[in-house]
This record gives sequence, structure tokens and C-alpha cells, in this order.
Amino acid sequence: MLDLSRQFARLRGEILEAIGEVCDSQHYILGPKVAEFEAAAAAMCGTRFAAGCTSGTDALWLALAAAGTGDSTQVARLEPQPAVITTPFTFFATASAILRAGARPVFADIDPRTFNLSADAVDQVLRADTERRVAAILPVHLYGQCAEMNRFYALGQESEGLAIVEDAAQAFGATWKCDDGVVRTAGAFGVTAAFSFYPTKNLSAFGEAGLVTTMDEAVDARVRSLRSHGMTRRYHHDEVGWNCRMDAVQAAVLGVKLKYIADWNEQRRERAARYDELFRAAGIAAPEGSTSTKDGMVLPFTDERATHVFHQYVVRVERRDALREHLAAKGIGSEVYYPVPLHEQDALRGLGYKAGDFPEAERAAKEVLALPIFPELRDDEQERVVEAVREFYV
Repeated sequence: MLDLSRQFARLRGEILEAIGEVCDSQHYILGPKVAEFEAAAAAMCGTRFAAGCTSGTDALWLALAAAGTGDSTQVARLEPQPAVITTPFTFFATASAILRAGARPVFADIDPRTFNLSADAVDQVLRADTERRVAAILPVHLYGQCAEMNRFYALGQESEGLAIVEDAAQAFGATWKCDDGVVRTAGAFGVTAAFSFYPTKNLSAFGEAGLVTTMDEAVDARVRSLRSHGMTRRYHHDEVGWNCRMDAVQAAVLGVKLKYIADWNEQRRERAARYDELFRAAGIAAPEGSTSTKDGMVLPFTDERATHVFHQYVVRVERRDALREHLAAKGIGSEVYYPVPLHEQDALRGLGYKAGDFPEAERAAKEVLALPIFPELRDDEQERVVEAVREFYV
């Protein structure tokens, strides 16, 4: 699925030099390297502020807590809990961070083309349950493509006190053209946004790391307090926070990679376009616009307003699990993101959902398959992947 050694081979000297600077400085937690990375990341995202933290999961919690979505300390429970509307088709941290922030996840179904949270479905939830206090909408920019942020922004404007918080964990560098014609970058739409730099992400650390972006100075100050045990002054705790400060070594690595991310994202788009071309030439792709696997392999859809970064290249296929076994037998990696929607996870049974509640998310969970994609993927390797898939279906 991913060969990080190719990337490291190109950057080895720069990365080891940057890590050496951290070792020489003896500033291992936060410090100058983290501040440098935060400033550079904020500039790239088009935001005023960015705060580094220990992981994408912590970034989600910090983003939600700083946006005021619930009782972030969990010392006391608000009854009824405020709600955060999000997608059931995402990584578990999206929902667990909502719960950790003292709110309740409320799910809405997905757009079958993009796999992102459907704005129409969110609108229906808001109209159907006017008694519930909805604190935020949490769209996920899944697989590297921004959700339909024009609509979510409009929904936020229509409802007083409704925050938009972005789960941008998979979408560093992705963009969206807004109704006003301005192209904005993931992380610059909501009150806050959360990024992950897990090693498999398109911008990756040498371990766990995350980032919270915002335009609001007061929100940024709260993120920085919460990530350091709720301190604004040393050993004076204004609220109950957590220890989720970014390591300087991770910031050093990310600072080096940040210089290349725009080129890498473009290379991912080129790899994705070549997959599309090869699958169509192989005669196994569904017609453009179809989301039915009965018509063939459904290739990724990119909204004309979006600049996709293809963190993953995800197709819909029939007999998905059998195809995975076929690919594995030929030494080809693949992955399912995600096989069980959140509303069917045992840990979230208490939310009261059941199978059948979100048919598009459930259909996607049975059909999606991520194929190898990374900037250094070679032409011959893509051809091997396509030929192996063709063999399976023809």
C-alpha cells in the first residue's frame, strides 16, 4: 500500500539534519521547531493560527473543545448533552473525540459519489430534531477531498451558535472553491479544524502528531491551554486540559516535508488520473457518474469545485473481499477504509442506531477498496495493480 522508504531516501540528509538540530537545542517538547512548523502550516492552510499536538485524535478533541461544543472536561455531564452531527463513514476517532469533548455524536448519511457527509442529510437531521441542541457540524474531508463546505457554512449561518469544525485529518493541502469564487484550503473553513500526521497520511510525521487550525485568536489560545493541562501560566490551571503537546522531533520532520507537500499532492493526482486511464482502457470501469458496482468498478469522483489530494485512491467493487485476497496473493496491498460504519460499532451501540439507518454508508462499507497510491509509485507498479484487478473480473 505504501513505501515510505522511497520518500525517506530522498530526504534523508535534510531530515537527519533537522532532527540533529533538535538534539543540539535540547528543546524536545514544543519550543522553536514546533513554533516554526506551526507558522509555516498556518500559512499553507490560509489560517491565522495553527497549534501542534500529539495526534490527529487529540487534534479533534482540542478542535471540538476549543470551539465550545460541550463540557470538554467531562467533570460534569450536561443533560441533555449537546449534539455534534457527523458522518458514520469515517475513522472511529471522529466519534470518540465528540464523546471525549462532552457532546453526543449524531449521524447523517453520506454522498454516494464522494463518500463525504451529505449536506442534504444534515439539513434533514436539523429540521427533524429541533428540540436537540446541536452545537456543531463535523464534516470529514474523507480520502483527501473536501466536503461540500458551501452548504455546511450556510447551515451554520442559519442556526445560531452552530459551529463548523473540520475533520481534515486526511486532507492537508486539499482545496474547495466557495460560492464567492474564493478558493480556500482545508482547515480554513470552520471555527477550528483538525489534521493528522500519522505516518500513512499525505503529510506524515515519524510517529504520531496532529494540528489544530483556526482564524480566532481566543480559540487558538484555548487550544494551547488545553494541550498543556489547561495552563496559561506555569502550574496555574484554568481548566482541566490534557497533555497533548507536539514533540519537537515530529515538528522538525514535518517542517522538512512541508516544503514538498504541494508537489507530492500533485503527483498523487497524476497517479490517480493514470489509474483512471488504465482502468478505463482495461474495460472494467463503470460509466462516469455511476455509483453502482453492477456497471463495473466505480472510480473515484472529484467534485469540480475540489482539488483532491488523494490521500487514498478508493474504488467501489463487487466481491470486494475476494478481490483483496486475489491481490494479496499477487503481492499487491489494499485496504478497506472502513468496513464497519460507526453506528454499527459495538462501542457506540448506546447511541441508539441500528443497521439500515444509513444505507449509503452501509453500502460503501461493503464495496470500498483503497489501492496503492503514493507519490513515488511507479508506472509499472500501477500497471501490475490494474492487470491483477482485470484478471479477477474478466
